[in-house]
Amino acid sequence: MINRRQHLLALAAATTLAAGTAQAQSDTVKVGVILPMTGPSASTGRQIDAAIKLWMAQSGGKAGGKKVEVIVKDDAGVADTTRRLAQELVVNDKVVALAGFGLTPLALATAPIATQSKTPMVVMAAATSAITEASPFILRTSFTLPQAAVGIAEWAPKNGIKKVVSLVTDYGPGNDAEKYFTERFILNGGTVMEKLRTPLRGADFAPVLQKVRDAKPDALFVFLPSGQGAQFMKQFGERGLDKAGIRLIATGDVTDDDQLNDMGDVALGVVNSHHYSAAHPSAANKKFVADFQAANKFRPNFMAVGGYDGIRLIFRGLDTTKGAGGEALLNAMKGQIFESPRGQILIDAQSREIVQDIYIRKVERKDGQLWNIEFDVQKAVKDPGKLK
Repeated sequence: MINRRQHLLALAAATTLAAGTAQAQSDTVKVGVILPMTGPSASTGRQIDAAIKLWMAQSGGKAGGKKVEVIVKDDAGVADTTRRLAQELVVNDKVVALAGFGLTPLALATAPIATQSKTPMVVMAAATSAITEASPFILRTSFTLPQAAVGIAEWAPKNGIKKVVSLVTDYGPGNDAEKYFTERFILNGGTVMEKLRTPLRGADFAPVLQKVRDAKPDALFVFLPSGQGAQFMKQFGERGLDKAGIRLIATGDVTDDDQLNDMGDVALGVVNSHHYSAAHPSAANKKFVADFQAANKFRPNFMAVGGYDGIRLIFRGLDTTKGAGGEALLNAMKGQIFESPRGQILIDAQSREIVQDIYIRKVERKDGQLWNIEFDVQKAVKDPGKLK
């Protein structure tokens, strides 16, 4: 297996240089997108796929004077499958870029392939800080958990929250959320009474929520991956934590726009920090939401905007390189700055990490629906994980 993998990577490295030239000379360039279209993270794949299709329709599917063919592959959230699909896209389809990556393990599984083949890799969803350090060819258009966690850790102590229990999913982004929330909350004078974790798959929140109720903190800080928020909010209500006066603060994954209307009144008043809300009041976002909903009949979430901006990043890079891939495309994507539906974003040229505004939001009901309504903002936030 190791020899076969080394052979494939060597073949990829040898062919990609020729592929970059061939793509530049061809009338069509190909972009490979790997998403969890099935399995526990299927909502992530659905959102990003829909956003990419919207961009393709709006742009006419052309960049750098060439037709762009987007090849979407389903990895079902399994890292070994992601790795295999990435190899096939690079070697067989000769893509100029890889994109997608719904979870951290999936992005990390692909990083060596991006490095060996010199194929730019745009992470549209996965949010562990260290991902961009796994390959010099990785860029990110989603967010990092330290960005979101530090935002709510700044707000909470200024608003009567002094004692907190934290609850995170036990994998890379959860570890980041716990670490960076705890450090900043304590720095601001707060106390973290207990740190609780739940498994990535098959989580039952009832036992840990009972522990939280018994501890009687001022608030519970939560990070959960996209897709788990509705189940969590249901059990939060069933255990009566809201009735016990325990406030809920979170990263915006928990009050995901894709599920928010299914959560009911228990979600009202939840304060959270994130980089995107479908209720963001800019003209660019209002158009994005209207166009997205017209095409899909469901609301875009933060995964959708990561996909929309990610494919835009690739298209703009291809405009500069006239369709060439490799290091030329990577360099053309570094340093890009543009108005996203979420606000202005920058791809930092050194870290290849996204710099963006982080919003403090409260769940409110407007026109019969639940929305994450922004009421404060921290401007141009770099990834705190890269500042040490």
